[in-house]
Amino acid sequence: MCGIAGMVSFGDDLNRKRHVVEAMTETMACRGPDAAGIWLDRHVALGHRRLAVIDLEGGAQPMRVDTPDGSVVLTYSGEAYNFAELREELRVRGHRFRTSSDTEVVLHAYLEWGEALVDRLNGMYAFAIWDARDEKLVMVRDRMGIKPFYFQETGDGVLFGSEPKAILAHPDVEPVVEADGVSELLGGVKTPGHAIWAGMREVVPGTLVVVDRAGLRERTYWKLRTAEHPDDLDTTISSIRGLLDDTVRRQLTADVPLGVLLSGGLDSSALTALSAQQLAAQGEKVRSFSVDFVGLADNFQPDDMRATPDSPFVHDVANHVGSVHRDIVLSDAALADPATRRRVIAAKDFAVGAADTDVSLYLLFQGVREHSTVALSGETADELFGGYPWFHDPVAQQADIFPWMVPVLAAGEASEDDGGPAVSEFFDPDLDRGIDLMTYLKDRYRDAVAEVEPLPGEGAHEARMRVISHVHLTRFLRALLDRKDRISMAVGLEVRVPFCDHRLVEYVYNAPWAMKSFDGREKSLLRAATRDVLPQSVLKRVKSPYPSTQDPGYAGKLQAMGRELLAQDHPMFQVIYRKWFEVTVNTPPAVLPDYEREKLDRALDIATWFDVYRPQIRVP
Repeated sequence: MCGIAGMVSFGDDLNRKRHVVEAMTETMACRGPDAAGIWLDRHVALGHRRLAVIDLEGGAQPMRVDTPDGSVVLTYSGEAYNFAELREELRVRGHRFRTSSDTEVVLHAYLEWGEALVDRLNGMYAFAIWDARDEKLVMVRDRMGIKPFYFQETGDGVLFGSEPKAILAHPDVEPVVEADGVSELLGGVKTPGHAIWAGMREVVPGTLVVVDRAGLRERTYWKLRTAEHPDDLDTTISSIRGLLDDTVRRQLTADVPLGVLLSGGLDSSALTALSAQQLAAQGEKVRSFSVDFVGLADNFQPDDMRATPDSPFVHDVANHVGSVHRDIVLSDAALADPATRRRVIAAKDFAVGAADTDVSLYLLFQGVREHSTVALSGETADELFGGYPWFHDPVAQQADIFPWMVPVLAAGEASEDDGGPAVSEFFDPDLDRGIDLMTYLKDRYRDAVAEVEPLPGEGAHEARMRVISHVHLTRFLRALLDRKDRISMAVGLEVRVPFCDHRLVEYVYNAPWAMKSFDGREKSLLRAATRDVLPQSVLKRVKSPYPSTQDPGYAGKLQAMGRELLAQDHPMFQVIYRKWFEVTVNTPPAVLPDYEREKLDRALDIATWFDVYRPQIRVP
């Protein structure tokens, strides 16, 4: 896994701009701690930071092949899980390889098939190819959006990078956020193509972008398609298991230590068990890692989202499959550390946060990185198989807004007669009037629904559940994948997501909802497909989200930091309603509702974002 950056300028000589592309590339040093490389020509500059995972000695980048008509140069981030098969096919076609890296395979695939190489890749990737034969830059992002990729058009070319910070490092780019960007930031949505920063765009997942002297053009090479599902239930379960076995096998390939993130839930437990089964055939044991909090097991209090702590289930799975297991145990002091929060916000480039879980995820990844360079994770299973509670809530199913927002809005309307904050507003009222956040969110929801291809003859409920599945896979999931990538790469850890294999996604997406809930529970198909490798405790466990601290001291630490911000005229109050903030930081922690504590946590993220990026907010 790596970080890429670069620029194309048809009106300038970029041989003189090495210092600029070096500065852009250096912003992502954490993504590639093992090596750095720059390649320059008159109208192009490419940068690369490398995290060596496959072929540690070879695979240096940017990678070049010289042809009689000009050089073809690649800067690449990601993994092509089918590179071994592609390499053999290319060898038959006459290609010769100097390394055993997947990077070289992708470069030669372009030489052989041109832009059509995108139809042959299986993996997670974001890469840019400069083809001097036609003086064009080809930018490609994987189908599901696992790897991030951003660009900004200029008067005579383009700037690009794995992360916005690379583009923001260019001297001609200002950190401006306009009305739509503020709505994305505060609404917690991830609209395809949107980058929050003014003038900047995201390469949409499944899209190829070409820049040449004629300008910029985009082509969608993959998207979720609606199709008939011809298989019966037993065949569907068997097919899912076959796809899971194959994608786990592919993603266990690495020349560095590899592990699995284990929460004791169905998704991560299935990956751990399948990995253990495949590694056992090679005489190896799987490494597993979990997050826990000081005192949580002894003092756990169930709530509406989390009925049980993770730890007992984690250890059941570890014992069941014989993994080499480590618990990464965190304290509330570590979670509240302002320096760690700053590193997390700097990694993400914007403060679309998930309260304390972003920091705990960073600390978990940091702990894992001490023992492994690669980890498998269970993201996408809930979105694909229907794991979230709102999939099964009739109110959320029929809402005219993203279904995951229904419980959030309901919590915000909760009674405050229990001694909690007397002010329910979170955003500054003037700002809220300027952006009209709810209208923005409903408009983006309608845009998302309009992308769904109907299936002729499908019943009303099945059609509605198809819509809910689609918006999760194209909106909700992409925010989680971006979070996972940014925070993991901030510590130089490559996290792979087997449930994101596009073959599995295509197959399960088109399975009818009646199959996905055939046993009356969440993720029925996944449970059935992996039943034989899991302990009974996990098979019976109800869905539980990523854990959160329950230490009452954590809220007090947040409030203390908040009171420090009140003592200054902090720019965060361009966004956060000062009156709400004052009430919240002075409410006794014992009566501060959890949802208000989470909002306070998010407000501190926004304050940190202002400190790190000094954004200019431009709202009418």
